[in-house]
Amino acid sequence: MKTVRIETPNGAVAVHDSAGQGPAFALIHGNSSSSRAFSRQLDGPLGKRFRLIAVDLPGHGQSDDAKDPSAYSLPGHARAVRSAVDALGLGEACFAGWSLGGHVALEMAPELPRARGFVIFGTPPITSGEAMQEAFLPNPAMKYTFQESLDKIEASAYVAAFFRPGFTDIPPFFLEDALRTDGRARGGLGASAERGHYRDEGAVVRDLKVPLAVLHGQEEQLVNGRYFGSVAMPTLWRGAVQMIPSAGHAPQWETPKAFDALIEAFVKETA
Repeated sequence: MKTVRIETPNGAVAVHDSAGQGPAFALIHGNSSSSRAFSRQLDGPLGKRFRLIAVDLPGHGQSDDAKDPSAYSLPGHARAVRSAVDALGLGEACFAGWSLGGHVALEMAPELPRARGFVIFGTPPITSGEAMQEAFLPNPAMKYTFQESLDKIEASAYVAAFFRPGFTDIPPFFLEDALRTDGRARGGLGASAERGHYRDEGAVVRDLKVPLAVLHGQEEQLVNGRYFGSVAMPTLWRGAVQMIPSAGHAPQWETPKAFDALIEAFVKETA
C-alpha cells in the first residue's frame, strides 16, 4: 500500500492506495476515525484483488487539520474527498462510506455522474433534523458524536459503540484515531448539521441512477435498522438492506470476510 498527500484549499489530505489492479473502490471512513478502519481491506485479500483508495478526512488520521473550520461540514468533507477523486481520476469508481463517510458519499453523489455505484453502512440517509431522532438508537455514546473535546474515557466509550456488544478484538488505533481527531471536526459537523447544511439524503438515494448497496450489522448499537424501511431507494442492490450477522457498526473490521464478500459481489453484479 502506498500513501500520497493531495493538497486542497483547506490543507492536505492523505490518500492510501492498495496494491490491487482491479476495479477502483474509494473508501471513506467515519467520524473520529481514519482509513486505518479499513486496514483489513487495504492490506488484505480484497485490497490485492481491487484497487482500494481510502481518504483520511480533514482533521482525521494523517490529513491536515482544516485551516478554515467551516470545512468541518458534510459539504466541506465532500469537497476534500472530491479533490482526491479528481486528482486521481476516480470519477468512474465505486464509492463506499462508513458512518460519517457514507453521508459524505451521499453528499458527493449528485456531482459524480460517472460513479459506478455506492455502498453505505452505518449510514441512515437523513432527510431532516427530525429524521435523525428515528434513524439513530438512543445509545449514550451518541452524545460524543458532536462533542468537541473528548477525554480518554469518553473516547473509549465512543469507540466501543462502534462494535457489537461484547466484541473484544478492538485494536488500539481506533482509540488513537479518536483522540487524534481535531475536536473542531466534531463540533463543526454538529453545528453545521443543526443549521441544515447538508443535502436531503432521502432525495439523493431516491434519485440515484446507479446501484446503491446498504449494509447493516445485525448487532448495530448506533443505527436503527428499522429506519431504512421508511426511505425510498429505487436502485437498492438486491432489493433489500444486506444484513451482516455478528456485526455491529463496523462490519469491515468485525466480520471482514462477510463484508469483503458483499463488496466483491456488488462489483461483480453491478459491472
